[in-house]
Amino acid sequence: MTEYFEVGDRDGAARRGTLRLSEPRPTPATVDDVLVDSGSRWHETQAVPEGEASALTVLPHRALPPGTEPPIEEAFGVEYPDVDYPSAAVVSPGTADDFGADAYVLSNAGGYAGHAEAFVEAVVAVRRAVPDDTALYCPAVATPANAATLVYAGVDLLDEARARARGLEGFYLTTDGEAFLEDLSELPCACPACRGGVEGFDRRECAEHNVNALEAELARVRGRIANGRLRDYLEGQARHEAWLTATFRLLDQQYGYLEERTPVFRRNELLAASEDSLRRPEIQRFAERVTGRYRRRLDAPLVLLPCSARKPYSDSQSHEQFAEAIGYRGHMVSMTSPIGVVPNELETTYPAQHYDSVVTGRWSETEIEFVASVLERYLKRADYDRHIAHLPAEYREICARVEDAVGVEFEYTAAEHPTTDASLGALEAALEGEEPYYKRERETATVRAIADFQFGDGAGDAVFGPDARTEGRYPKLRVDDGEGTHLATMVPQYGTLSLTLAGARAWRESGAETKTVRIDGFVPSGSVLAPGVLSADEAIRPGDEVVFEGPEAVGVGRAASHGRAMVEGTRGVAVDVRHCESR
Repeated sequence: MTEYFEVGDRDGAARRGTLRLSEPRPTPATVDDVLVDSGSRWHETQAVPEGEASALTVLPHRALPPGTEPPIEEAFGVEYPDVDYPSAAVVSPGTADDFGADAYVLSNAGGYAGHAEAFVEAVVAVRRAVPDDTALYCPAVATPANAATLVYAGVDLLDEARARARGLEGFYLTTDGEAFLEDLSELPCACPACRGGVEGFDRRECAEHNVNALEAELARVRGRIANGRLRDYLEGQARHEAWLTATFRLLDQQYGYLEERTPVFRRNELLAASEDSLRRPEIQRFAERVTGRYRRRLDAPLVLLPCSARKPYSDSQSHEQFAEAIGYRGHMVSMTSPIGVVPNELETTYPAQHYDSVVTGRWSETEIEFVASVLERYLKRADYDRHIAHLPAEYREICARVEDAVGVEFEYTAAEHPTTDASLGALEAALEGEEPYYKRERETATVRAIADFQFGDGAGDAVFGPDARTEGRYPKLRVDDGEGTHLATMVPQYGTLSLTLAGARAWRESGAETKTVRIDGFVPSGSVLAPGVLSADEAIRPGDEVVFEGPEAVGVGRAASHGRAMVEGTRGVAVDVRHCESR
């Protein structure tokens, strides 16, 4: 439980929050001027006057070197006192637990700098062991170059120690590394310490510059978190030092840790500027759901198509031409890097219409391998009778790899470019004699496919049943029950379904896995706050559609955090309420 730290915006494991002292401080932030360290003074458990919240007190501790074996750590562990002022407990991977503090200090964090594997394992272990709504402090490690990576890993509080020490040693720090002060012919910064120019610029001023650069980087990181764009920034920023690149890639291997904290949709564009983008939790999650949840409902041959620069694909000139040639006689599925495979029904679902990628006309081996693996899994589940590939030459290697693995044979219809008259004519001819389906069938299939993707395998049929129908430009799903009960509305901006109370009841009664938040005895108005949550499904992700219920009320809304954070949190919003009714 924490009283003096509150999480605001979340961007994966990174959080922008507030250290709630007498003068609140936005985080991630440095805390040198508000930190009081009790060290090993066991008789002095309170370093600030009772009731005063001007400082964060590090409770009495014994620090052990990184890598100390768990039995030794446990033997030297402490039972922290119950205090009523802002406090921080010193922990290591072997001793981390809920000690009732507002923040947790990673013991000897400076020793992990430069050691990517040890750092990632330590941070992930501590973050999983302590309550979600507490801050993690890593002392003596932050520089302007590594601050973004530290925050991306889940660190909230830092200090000036390393940056200032490097300055006093004669190292001028920037966001892309460091330089010997003596080697600088000019100062690439306009902070107060640098305004006098390189002449007479001494090590003390260098230390001040380093601190200014660190503070500026933390402000940039806070802005990136608020905009949901920290990962985009980090894919370039982490490349300036080898250990940061290794840390970044090792964090990507902690898929469960990052995916739990990554929202199911964002308002911002996802920039895929490097092969590292293939390992983003959003990309991996989309591929998993397309190949494990999506169900094909249109009885038509597969028509594989290239992606387009314009999103959603159906709004592009090329896909309009494809659709005219196909004439509802084939199932349109797009292939793209970094997303993989996108059935037409899911082309608006995040991140399929929210990404931009680097287009060179050449696929790297990593891209080919990833998209081929997704296509293989998709085809094994979808089970088409015919497989038409209306693709340019650079896509065909992917199809060739998949043919043998799945035991299918593609019919290639594109000569030179897919949009030439000859290619479009060949595509139309290939589908001659196929029975067309109707636009209404596609709309209903789209809503059900989104339900599968959003709620779980089979949810589209289990929740909405055989009598559901769509209507309107932004399809509303209604059931033919004599009253046309409105169950859900599709939100084209994110390609998700927004449930009504009737839809929430249908979800609960369907037998499909429901993401449920159990609340205390009150009727929410606007939002469910974390203190009112009694339990929540661990499968809940930020942005998920959830049903909340308690002794006094039941309703539906969107999750503001992942399930564990809802239960452990003592502040902030857990669920944004859409519909609620009293019991």
